[in-house]
Amino acid sequence: MSRTLGVERGPAAYTVGITGAPGAGKSTLTNALLREIRRADQRVAVLAIDPSSPFSGGAILGDRLRMGDHALDDGVFVRSMATRGHLGGLAVAAPEAVRVLGAAGFPWVLVETVGVGQVEVEVAGQTDTTVVVVNPGWGDAVQAAKAGLMEIADVFVVNKADRPGAGEAKRDLERMMDLSGAPGPEGWRPPVVLATATAEDGVADVWAAVGEHRSHLESGAGLEERRRRRAAEEIRRLVAAHLLERARAVTVGERADQLAEAVAAGTLDPWSAAEELLSTSTASDSGGSSASG
Repeated sequence: MSRTLGVERGPAAYTVGITGAPGAGKSTLTNALLREIRRADQRVAVLAIDPSSPFSGGAILGDRLRMGDHALDDGVFVRSMATRGHLGGLAVAAPEAVRVLGAAGFPWVLVETVGVGQVEVEVAGQTDTTVVVVNPGWGDAVQAAKAGLMEIADVFVVNKADRPGAGEAKRDLERMMDLSGAPGPEGWRPPVVLATATAEDGVADVWAAVGEHRSHLESGAGLEERRRRRAAEEIRRLVAAHLLERARAVTVGERADQLAEAVAAGTLDPWSAAEELLSTSTASDSGGSSASG
């Protein structure tokens, strides 16, 4: 059964992902960017990803507090999403939330992630422009490569640039891009912007860099191609989620327990057990389809 939003679709919102290591100042930078966007009298929504406690399952959802300056501004909407310990599910839910915000009339949606991890990078990478925030003394090239920062960044921001080492951090990033062969296939070399979000120093330069990247994408087919790839990836994740639900249903029950015992006892290999469960499931599905036909 297909699902629709139930609302008339307008122009898609332009999405900006903001990611970086914990403590890099992502929320402070996002808050400062909100002020910059509102000075241009444009509406903006923020999708803030907060980690859930592994013990209670709750989340502080503290970004609403950090962005309290905009609480009475009708042109700003902040929505927190808890990870609930399952970032993979969040990667499926985030595009739907962005789609709803765009349909609600927000031309800009900022997506702020909890930190740098495999799936957080995936969520931030599901945006039109991705801003990666680092600090002076942020680390070496190996850490950046492991996190996937170089692959997803469209704009680098060295935040807290009033601290020693900001210039060195910028040079390190420039050097890493030289070694990686930037600019990439899209012909874009990510700029490295120095900023101090707490003082709103350099924030206008950050937003200008985002605008330049958007203009670069819109000057050709880059934006449409990115969105097409994201749509294909979203469909793939939804298919995978449905298949995972089916796998969980197949692997419970008396026969599944018997096969698990046989594998544990060493009288059956797990591949044969899986094939039997899959063949039983396929036969059951075929029988149900024939009966319904």
